Amino acid sequence: PWARFSSWLECVCVVTFDLELGQAIELVYPHDVKLTEKEKTSICYLSFPDSYSGCLGDTQFSFRICQSVGRKTLWFREENAYTREAPVALKRDTSHFYGYVYFRQVKDVSVKRGYFQKSLVLISRLPYVNLFQSLLQLIAPEYFEKLEPCLEAVCSEIDLWPAPIPGQTLNLPVMGVVIQMRIPSKNDKPGASPLKQYCQENLLPAPMILSTVHELDLFKCFQPILIHIQMLWELMLLGEPVVVMAPSPAVSSETILALTSSISPLKYCCDYRPYFTIHDSEFKEYTTRTQAPPNVILGVTNPFLIKTFQYWPHIIRIGELKMSGDLPKQLKVKKLAKLKTLDTKPGVYTAYKTFLHKDKTLIKRLLKGIQRKRPSEVQSAILRRHLLELTQSFIIPLERYLVSLMPLQRAVTPWKNPPQIRPFSQEEFMRTLEHSGPQLTSVLKGDWIGLYSRFFKSPNFDGWYRQRHHEMTQKLECLHLEIICEA
Repeated sequence: PWARFSSWLECVCVVTFDLELGQAIELVYPHDVKLTEKEKTSICYLSFPDSYSGCLGDTQFSFRICQSVGRKTLWFREENAYTREAPVALKRDTSHFYGYVYFRQVKDVSVKRGYFQKSLVLISRLPYVNLFQSLLQLIAPEYFEKLEPCLEAVCSEIDLWPAPIPGQTLNLPVMGVVIQMRIPSKNDKPGASPLKQYCQENLLPAPMILSTVHELDLFKCFQPILIHIQMLWELMLLGEPVVVMAPSPAVSSETILALTSSISPLKYCCDYRPYFTIHDSEFKEYTTRTQAPPNVILGVTNPFLIKTFQYWPHIIRIGELKMSGDLPKQLKVKKLAKLKTLDTKPGVYTAYKTFLHKDKTLIKRLLKGIQRKRPSEVQSAILRRHLLELTQSFIIPLERYLVSLMPLQRAVTPWKNPPQIRPFSQEEFMRTLEHSGPQLTSVLKGDWIGLYSRFFKSPNFDGWYRQRHHEMTQKLECLHLEIICEA
């Protein structure tokens, strides 16, 4: 039972506010799902905004927590197929859970505190933020009215969904609506629109079509920090410790997810917490002054935490967004020393100097788009393409060098063990840059070599190299087996 359900979701939780206990889990569905006490506590605290004062009405946001050590995972037949075909950034997370939250706070005289406060939370190992937030928009309002029977019905429907298969368009019926979407595959051409890839298939009558399962509106997320996009991309690439201070969990989680996706198709290999509170089990470890901050990006909303994180090297402080029509004041870069006085003005507080020069034409183009009221989707597409080209310019020379480390095909013989892949030499790689560096594909000038040197020390390089080395070793072994079979 629930095998299909659990290929999408771990469980659904309802978190409520109890006068004696504070936040408490009211319900976990399916009932037999075992969450550890630590996981339950984390889910409780992360499912409510840190300060409920400004959150009347409905709020949606997401979080990510460490899974407790020693938990057994259920593996499914489809699991290996999914892992093989999914893009690196969309693989199942085996050590973390993602939480997608729909929080409702409305005045209610029948309740002692005068407010109804509840969150419906989907817990999953899949980073499908767009799919799960859209699903919550359908089921949460119904659930708050009809309660548990409604949740049981929805979970039974999800248990009938086909398994997530990369490269396929799926129709997912829920509560009388059909959600239609395509899960990206690692063979997709980067930057191609997912919709274009499935126009040929027969569409059901009026389904709710999601153009993407995981991508956010990049332009909306980056609006206040647009002019620093180049610097933020470098900080992500190098896996630097960053704190984002935002007015709400929604802004905090969207900004962090947008940041980690800005180096796509490279996988962001450091830890990140789209929404982080003082009750987090890692809080002590992350705020100790005895060692340098870890490679992690944290999204926080509690003003009290400004003081706690004032020693971090990079702090992005986003203010309340005014009317959606006008351009938010672009945040200035300020010296970190200014933060010591608890200067809480919005801004990017860092002493970081970028390796590459700013792309002024991109910024001008986006600012002009705002004046001309260009739709956000178009602005996002321009921004996403720019970031994709930037990442590809950076990664192509590394890929090219990696291919040169593969042994020649004629060196693979049936009578010997498969030959070894040559080790990665940073010096040798740097020498290739003169003729086949990023300058071939990117117009950006700057110290590319300095950027590569720093990148080699980051967890993102380590993660990328291990993944590629593993794929190359598998390729060699397959080739060797084929040659043995022929012999």
